[in-house]
Amino acid sequence: MENAVRDLRIQVDDLTREQRRADADVEQVKTRRERDQGMIDAGQVKDPKALERMLGELESLHRRITSLEDTELEIMEQLETAQASLDERSVELAAMEAEEAELRAAFDKRAGTLHDDVAAAQAERKTTASGMPDDLITLYEKLRAQKGGVGAAALRRRECEGCRLTLNASDLGIIAKMPTDEVVRCEECDRILVRTGESGI
Repeated sequence: MENAVRDLRIQVDDLTREQRRADADVEQVKTRRERDQGMIDAGQVKDPKALERMLGELESLHRRITSLEDTELEIMEQLETAQASLDERSVELAAMEAEEAELRAAFDKRAGTLHDDVAAAQAERKTTASGMPDDLITLYEKLRAQKGGVGAAALRRRECEGCRLTLNASDLGIIAKMPTDEVVRCEECDRILVRTGESGI
């Protein structure tokens, strides 16, 4: 859209210059015609042959003026069309720029909110992880790097929320007998299973 507006501005500028030149050409020829007509009307041309030549030249100047005015009219029509297109595209571009500014402001606001959310989550994670054993943190970070950012998954309703594997009764029985501080891993995705009150064990 910006390129279209730029091209139309160039076209309008070019046509405006052409119109000025056409105006100047018409005025120049009209001035010459008026001068010659004035000489004839004042009786300043006494020689019949010179008068005949001047009358012929006046006819030629009249045709020239008609041709120049036709050209001038054509340029004016082109300029009017180009100016209308430029005005229309300029309005569209202004609307697009306003929409872009609005979207950018919304994006910046959302990005700021997300940044705050991430900072809060990182602070919470740091607090939560502060009391955990180093070997468990190391294992979690390793799994998180391997598993697309998710190193642990809740065991909810007998299902691993990391890979959606449903554990059978035998596996659940084994997990139920494990100490609460023992690390349980999913047999399917190898993530750390976090036991909850909804685990189904």
